[in-house]
Amino acid sequence: MSAAMDTESTYSGYSHYSGHSKKAHRQGRDRHKSPRSKDGSRSEKSVTIQTPPAEPLLGNDASRAEEGQDDNWGETTTAITGTSEHSISQEDIARISKDLEDSVGLDCKRYLGLTVAAVLGLLVFLTPIAFILLPQILWRDDLEPCGTVCEGLFISVAFKLLILLIGTWALFFRQPKADLPRVFVFRALLLVLIFLFVFSYWLFYGVRILDSKDTNYQGIVQYAVSLVDALLFIHYLAIVLLELRQLQPMFTVKVVRSTDGESRYYSLGHLSIQRAALVVLENYYRDFTVSNPALLTASKSRAAKHMAGLKVYNVDGNNASGQSRAMIAAAARRRDSSHNELYYEEADHERRVRKRRARLVVAVEEAFTHIKRLQAEEQQKAPGEMMDPREAAQAIFPSMARALQKYLRTTRQQQYHSMESILQHLSFCITNNMTPKAFLERYLNPGPTLQYDRDRWFSKQWTLVSEEAVTSGLQDGVVFVLKCLDFSLVVNVKKIPFIKLSEEFIDPKSHKFVLRLQSETSV
Repeated sequence: MSAAMDTESTYSGYSHYSGHSKKAHRQGRDRHKSPRSKDGSRSEKSVTIQTPPAEPLLGNDASRAEEGQDDNWGETTTAITGTSEHSISQEDIARISKDLEDSVGLDCKRYLGLTVAAVLGLLVFLTPIAFILLPQILWRDDLEPCGTVCEGLFISVAFKLLILLIGTWALFFRQPKADLPRVFVFRALLLVLIFLFVFSYWLFYGVRILDSKDTNYQGIVQYAVSLVDALLFIHYLAIVLLELRQLQPMFTVKVVRSTDGESRYYSLGHLSIQRAALVVLENYYRDFTVSNPALLTASKSRAAKHMAGLKVYNVDGNNASGQSRAMIAAAARRRDSSHNELYYEEADHERRVRKRRARLVVAVEEAFTHIKRLQAEEQQKAPGEMMDPREAAQAIFPSMARALQKYLRTTRQQQYHSMESILQHLSFCITNNMTPKAFLERYLNPGPTLQYDRDRWFSKQWTLVSEEAVTSGLQDGVVFVLKCLDFSLVVNVKKIPFIKLSEEFIDPKSHKFVLRLQSETSV
């Protein structure tokens, strides 16, 4: 209880400061807008962008303190400013409408493909049953008696259709993982093959059986059995083309992230470029560390500061080439000493990171020790007074919040860890009796992309850029790029070389050795 009161009093000052800054910012913005609102001849379209609501820290109580705490978490006070205005041109409106049309087109294409596949599958399963039932309905009295042979064939058709249904459900009825730009060639070929196959069977059935009203019912049933057998063989072919063909590794791809140069290697089989891109993205979210644009701002700011110190004055007003030479010479002199600045900046940053890390480790260990003491005390109380993991996490979080906040700021990770996610992780560690080291692992070592909040890293749309057709297979030397909003993945394909192994036989009897002793030895 005292920890919660301390937390509320600590962050109340942050809330007052944030509210004052918001009020001053809103007054200044209204001051700048007032002259333009009086001018009736000039109109400007604007869009109001509202920030998401603040996340609660200590349950549902003290909402004002929680708002201020979330505003100041990870140096986001200046980011939450209420509303902002941006002008939109006709080109922007046209681009937005085009994106909406493209998304609607992708949805229509996906649902159209699913509809066609579902209708064709229903036709495939109903065709053998229709072949058997139509003669019984149309000319039952003229059919020859079949007896036990037809009954055995009925059982065979039933079980084969059941096996085909289960295999089709396992192979085709899966939740799609992505929307590919082009159709899957092998799947489209299989659908066309099945349609032609069923159509040819219906054509033969209509000409030779329905028109002539064939009375040999046993032959009709065997005709339906042959159709089911052929469908099973097509299903085996689908397994080979869709699943088994790509299992043998044939290519090695190198994936490089454009922002920081992080790379990984993967082995792929016979895949098209678009399906290889899908495999690369699935492995990217698992293997690559999360992309952090804040780590790239240091080098950019250092370069900007380096160029800002250069000033060239043109006295005569007609010596442009002289200006260029003077600037190049000054830049060269600055470059000779810039490596010292970089060295000391990196050394100072590493020192501050180690210092923040040590403080964070000590604070977390003390907080977990406090939780263990609370658990020992609470066991002697009534069951109604015991804390659940969420309450325990809220009780110890204020003692480590400042150290964790400073460490995340120093390592520029604050945008990937919200207060709610930290509290959830803390309560999870307390529930499973995990150590402080296990709790800190997420924050001390940058993890894979899937470890973080989905809304903070997930890119909803990737663009595949390739000189080759995306439906063509992988080849040696093919390069394609996967682009998203903040960065891109450059993929280079290399074929695994042909390896030739030779065998050399060694006779086990040849392993004989002789000990050679000198006649004169040292004493």
